[in-house]
Amino acid sequence: METTSTSKNSKAMDWILFLVFLVIFVLMLMFADEWFWVPMPFMLTYLVKALDAM
Repeated sequence: METTSTSKNSKAMDWILFLVFLVIFVLMLMFADEWFWVPMPFMLTYLVKALDAM
């Protein structure tokens, strides 16, 4: 069973990775709009993990 600090650390890392991929997604949407979909699976995966829906 995971400890609380490990779970909180993992959740914080999931939020950080979600935000990083969100920035990449927005930048690619602005500058390379034909490739905006590439970071989308990563962004959505870390959002789901951060919200504890998985």
